[in-house]
Amino acid sequence: MTHTDIMQLMEHFKELTQHPKNAEELKGLILQLAVQGKLTQKWREENPDVEPASVLLKKLELEKNRLIKEGKIRKEQPLGVIGEDELNSSIPDSWAVTRLGEIGDWGAGATPSRSRSDFYGGTINWFKSGELNNAIIDYNSEETINELALKNSSIRLNKVGDVLIAMYGATIGETGILAVEGTTNQAVCACTPLSCISNVYLHLLLKALKGKFINQGEGGAQPNISRVKIRNQVFALPPLAEQKAIVEVVNQLFAEVEQLEGLTKERIQLKSDFVTSALNQLTQASEQEVASQWEFLKSQFGTFFTEKANIKKLREAILQLAVQGKLTHHWQAARRLSGVEVEPASVLLEKIKAEKEQLIKAGKIKKEKPLPAISEDEIPYDLPDGWVWCRLGEIIKEKPRNGYSPKGVDFPTKTKSLKLGATTKGYFKSNEVKYIDEEIPLDSYLWLKPNDILIQRSNSLEYVGVSAIYNGKENDFVYPDLMMKIQACTPIVTTYLHITLSSNFTRAYFRENASGTSGNMPKINQGIVANTLTPITNAVEQKAIVEKVNGLMALCDQLEHEIETHQITQEVWMQCCLREVV
Repeated sequence: MTHTDIMQLMEHFKELTQHPKNAEELKGLILQLAVQGKLTQKWREENPDVEPASVLLKKLELEKNRLIKEGKIRKEQPLGVIGEDELNSSIPDSWAVTRLGEIGDWGAGATPSRSRSDFYGGTINWFKSGELNNAIIDYNSEETINELALKNSSIRLNKVGDVLIAMYGATIGETGILAVEGTTNQAVCACTPLSCISNVYLHLLLKALKGKFINQGEGGAQPNISRVKIRNQVFALPPLAEQKAIVEVVNQLFAEVEQLEGLTKERIQLKSDFVTSALNQLTQASEQEVASQWEFLKSQFGTFFTEKANIKKLREAILQLAVQGKLTHHWQAARRLSGVEVEPASVLLEKIKAEKEQLIKAGKIKKEKPLPAISEDEIPYDLPDGWVWCRLGEIIKEKPRNGYSPKGVDFPTKTKSLKLGATTKGYFKSNEVKYIDEEIPLDSYLWLKPNDILIQRSNSLEYVGVSAIYNGKENDFVYPDLMMKIQACTPIVTTYLHITLSSNFTRAYFRENASGTSGNMPKINQGIVANTLTPITNAVEQKAIVEKVNGLMALCDQLEHEIETHQITQEVWMQCCLREVV
């Protein structure tokens, strides 16, 4: 990557930071460019007489020998000769290749004996890896130790200005510069840089090397690097004056990225607020106003619907408009004008009642207790003429039925049971299954049939009550205890019923009525589901609503695809830049 390429990249900061994720990647790219000397090419041209790093290394060696003689640092085993393949990138002529162990005194921390309570609770900071903030550590540690612990353990007292790096687990490569004195546990290594090394530059360098340290991590459950690996890490050392220049350039570029990132987040929030307000107005508009407001909203798609979170809100609004009868207002009017008789939903309910009575007589379903009448206080909004409110239990063949969850096995069996993830997205996923070593009779209600609706009766509040239509083969899967199953009566279009279950009103009802504590997942029971208020229209309009919703959801899919395409383009560009640099 040439200097011109870098300058062109900097000119595109604004575009590259349009997504918060890109800002972090851009910072990583800046760090890589910095430690390769590619951000200070112009500085070197303006400062040709700076003392080269080769001289700096000789001074470092003299300083280290002096400190060893004075007993201020310990003598270490010599580090190995650097191989030609240990530093892959080219470096400026005034730089030198060395190891981290040559530029400072590195020491890992320790944990004073936990059986000695008298070691803890003193005035000496004792930092753990999770307390490193990748910046200045100007705060006290969560736990402290005392002088007794310092004297009776191998723990190292680190000075103000020392640079810390985490070595264990998920925190590998996290860093910090001490602005307070402190010790650390064994998961943290500290460096006291020699006088010819800028501690701020060293901190910046360690952040740039984080990816390498992570790749060097050993072990499965607890990957780690060691003090030995850190000391042996090869890097390119710039002259001291250029170290300071690099820090200044990086700070300037980081500040610009953070400013643009802040503006991006502010822009995203403003768009989110606009979308929320516009969609609220749309769902609250009269049937006559919906069409004009929708046209206005469509004109804003390219400006305000450029984040997936806003597309999600749009999908929710579409479902809510559907169950309010506002998507088919013109459809209803056109049918009336053409003289087509519109059957009221009350007639449909009578047909369902007759169907269920016939099923009870045939012994196919059990007679249930009558559901409570709907009071005026329960009705959340007015419905169009011909629509009615009913309870879900009135329009399904029998009461909701919970599934069954025997323990899964690691080998294929005849019986496949769905996992909770099979319906979490609101549609059926046939790959979310487990095998159970138990035969379920084919006449069991547990076997799923096409058009069964599965409802998550237990999950986090975000997902409790989420439903999906089963579209697999008959008797291919059973369903688990965390789900319940319902079947729509014949005059009800299954997809329309699923739309009502997915609407904002019903989802909020499930969340509000879910029971459970912080230690248990919230649950809804069969009674809550059966009592769910459901807006019903005739079967012909139900089909029209489904068709309208499908068309609008396809539009949402298109908008999401455009967002993904734009993001992929930016990510590819960013990755190309990173590959060229790294």
